[in-house]
Amino acid sequence: METCVVFATANRPQILSRTLGSLNAQTVKPALVLLSCVHEADAEKSTFQGSVKFVTGEMGLTKQRNVALRNLPATTSVVAFFDDDFVPHPRWIEVVERTFAQHPDIVAITGNLIEDGINGPGYTFDQAQDFIKKFNDVNADWIQEPYSPYGCNMAFRKSALENIWFDERLVLYAWQEDRDFGAQVALRGRAVKVGAALGVHLGVKSGRVSGLRLGYSQVVNPIYLYRKGTMALGAAVSHILGNVASNLAKAIAPEPYVDRVGRLRGNILAFRDILFGRILPERAANL
Repeated sequence: METCVVFATANRPQILSRTLGSLNAQTVKPALVLLSCVHEADAEKSTFQGSVKFVTGEMGLTKQRNVALRNLPATTSVVAFFDDDFVPHPRWIEVVERTFAQHPDIVAITGNLIEDGINGPGYTFDQAQDFIKKFNDVNADWIQEPYSPYGCNMAFRKSALENIWFDERLVLYAWQEDRDFGAQVALRGRAVKVGAALGVHLGVKSGRVSGLRLGYSQVVNPIYLYRKGTMALGAAVSHILGNVASNLAKAIAPEPYVDRVGRLRGNILAFRDILFGRILPERAANL
């Protein structure tokens, strides 16, 4: 198999450089690392000791990932999408390729996070390496299904992606774009989570979308995906209520690394738009 690892990145060259360096430890090296950037300066320091290709396009996670999909080599058999702050276990690609090879009906794989810094202040690269070195779960070799892909570390069988694209109406950080894309791919086979495909999501806070914009997407995007047919109503309602409740509860004494007031304002704007029949996820870009 030939695996292409895709990074859609913007304005975080130092973080990306460290992440690329971590790929040198992979027991099975990717055939290509594809960096989808807004400017080449976003990835000016490539520390991966292998084949790297730069492509540029408009800002936005879905747009940048689609640019990468259009530039995949014909020989690619597995497409892996990593966030620029995801640190994979050295066997991540090896495990994913083996799983695809052993299970021809699997079309989508999500890895197993040892730690996810997105839910807190975030982790450093040194902390991530310590988490990976100390992780010792002899029962990690399992498969859970069905499982919707998680965007920070997910892989797809390229042959299952024909005429499937990331929805570019999900702008900027593209809240729930992984669920939307995964739901389309899952119509063509099994979507699973693989316990041995380990890694750490740093959850770096720099360069992320404003609280106002994210809060708007937290409400509008699930409704949009429900109407589109790629998210169940129960899941959409659960996502919305969970995020709004969290923003309400923490707005009085918010975490220093989260704009809870901005998110809550975005939630309110989204509800107002929905009441007037405006379900436009792209509006987040203009807030």
